[in-house]
Amino acid sequence: MKINDIASLIESLSERDLSILESLRTHRALTTVLIRRLHFPIGGEPREAGNGKVHATEMAAAVATIRVLTRLESHRLITRLHRRIGGVRAGSSGIVWQLGASGERLLRARHGDPARRRYSEPSPGFIAHTLAAADLAIRLYELARRSEIELLRLEAEPECWRTFLSPHGARQWLKPDLFAVTATREYEHHLFIEADNATEHAPVIVRKALQYERYANSGIHQQEHGLFPSVVWVVPDQKRQTAIRAALAAEPRLQNLAAVGVFHVVTAEDFPHLIAEGPENMPTP
Repeated sequence: MKINDIASLIESLSERDLSILESLRTHRALTTVLIRRLHFPIGGEPREAGNGKVHATEMAAAVATIRVLTRLESHRLITRLHRRIGGVRAGSSGIVWQLGASGERLLRARHGDPARRRYSEPSPGFIAHTLAAADLAIRLYELARRSEIELLRLEAEPECWRTFLSPHGARQWLKPDLFAVTATREYEHHLFIEADNATEHAPVIVRKALQYERYANSGIHQQEHGLFPSVVWVVPDQKRQTAIRAALAAEPRLQNLAAVGVFHVVTAEDFPHLIAEGPENMPTP
C-alpha cells in the first residue's frame, strides 16, 4: 500500500472506524461483542465523541457493529481469526478480530511507527487471556462512561510493562496485563491488574506476586507517584479466589506487601465494585 493510498484510505474512514482500529492495536484481539460494547452505545449509555449515534436496542447495535466490521474487513483493515469464542453457535458475536495487513500499515503510518508487527493466528490460550484482559479494560471504560469513576489512565500490554534493576544490577521486567489510574470522589487509585483464567498453578501466581514485591522494593513507582499500586487478580469464581488468596497468604516473603493491603483477589463479578468503591474498601488476602 502506497503512502497516497494510505492517506486516501484514512480520509475515507470515520472517527469510529479509526477508533476500532486503534482498539485492536491496543488490545491485539477483540470479539464482536467487545467491539460493540466499546464503540456502539445503546440508548441510555453515554456516547464517546466520534462514536456515531446511540442505538435504540442491543440488537440494533449488534447489527450495526457487524456491518461496520464487515466493511473494514473488505478493505483488509481487520481480519477474523479461524477460532470463534463459543464455537459456531455463537454466531457473529463469537468472531475474534485482529488488525489486518492494511490496518497494520495504516496505523504504522498514522503513528509514524517504522516497526512492523506481524499478526498470525494466536494460540487458543493466548486469545483467551488477551480477551479476558480486554474485557476488564472495557469494563473500566464502561464505569467511566456511567460516571462511576474517572479513568485517568489506562495502559494495556506491552505499554503497561515496567522495567527495573534488581539489587545486583540486573535488568528485570514486571509484566501486568493492565495498569490503570482511576479516581473516585477525593481518592486516586493506581492499579496493576491481572486477568486470571484459572489456567496457572498457584506457584506461578506466587512467583508473579514476588516480582511485584521486587518492583516495590526498587521504589521506582513510589518515587514518581508517592505510592505503590494495588495489585488486583481478577478470577472467574470464588473457588479460584480462595485458592489464590491462600497461596499469597502462605508465602512469607510477601508479608510486607500483604500487611499494607497491596494484594487483592476478586471475582470478575465483583471487579466493577472494587473499582467503583476503591481497593481500600475491599478485603485483602
